[in-house]
Amino acid sequence: MNNFFILVLLIATTTVFSQKEKSKPAEATKPFVLGVIDEIQSEELNEKRVLNIYLPEGYKVEDATKYPVIYLLDGSADEDFIHISGLVQFNSFEWINQVPKSIVVGIATVDRRRDFTFSTTIETDKKRFPGSGHSNKFIAFIEKELQPFIDKKYRTTESRTIIGQSLGGLLETEILLKKPSLFNKYVIVSPSLWWDNGSLLNQDSEIFQESFKEPTEVYIAVGKEGLTPTEIPRVMEVDANLLAEKIKISKNKSIKVFFDYLPNENHATILHPAVSNSFRFFYPQTQK
Repeated sequence: MNNFFILVLLIATTTVFSQKEKSKPAEATKPFVLGVIDEIQSEELNEKRVLNIYLPEGYKVEDATKYPVIYLLDGSADEDFIHISGLVQFNSFEWINQVPKSIVVGIATVDRRRDFTFSTTIETDKKRFPGSGHSNKFIAFIEKELQPFIDKKYRTTESRTIIGQSLGGLLETEILLKKPSLFNKYVIVSPSLWWDNGSLLNQDSEIFQESFKEPTEVYIAVGKEGLTPTEIPRVMEVDANLLAEKIKISKNKSIKVFFDYLPNENHATILHPAVSNSFRFFYPQTQK
């Protein structure tokens, strides 16, 4: 009989402890933080813009250390911000040391066609892309508002890189031609130079002789792109190469250009490997 009561007591005790174990709250999880979300009210664009910002390891507001800034077009969290920030972090690891620790400013997209294109003379494009043609306002936003905002709030050097693809590459090319000093490093990937029937490519190469007084580096990459989205008989690979050649022909010693053809990549896959390659162009390492 005593054995019976001992057995009952053991079962009851085990049940109580099991219930307590089950009712014990799970350990609270912590969010994985990649960067910070900032906002800027733009008078040029008449709207608030979201900025996703990656700060390098060791960044401290009170520290005197300053960092280069990489501006990323299409910088929303569900666009290119996460994987490009990952590339920057990886390449700045001490055991890699390909890229200096840098701040990444991802400019979240609102309306690419509006912000990244200039006015076109092609009537079919006007109808096909209503609301396009306001890159002048976006460039003014970058120059007059965004860059001063970042330089005031974060610890920055004078090194400024811009990364963009497709229509973003078109915008970069326009900045390169009209406001080259806004950046000293350009990563132009699969640029949509077909816009306005390739009018940017019709610029005389002498413009590169006159406009560039400060050292500027331009990396241009293109994959197996095919015809343009508007079915205009222009091939993106050819246009990207033409842009690189125009810069080379100028023989301006202040501007350095590298053309990178990636035949195994297409319009959807090229940005990541192209940005990785651009870092090797901007920051060549001597063989040990």
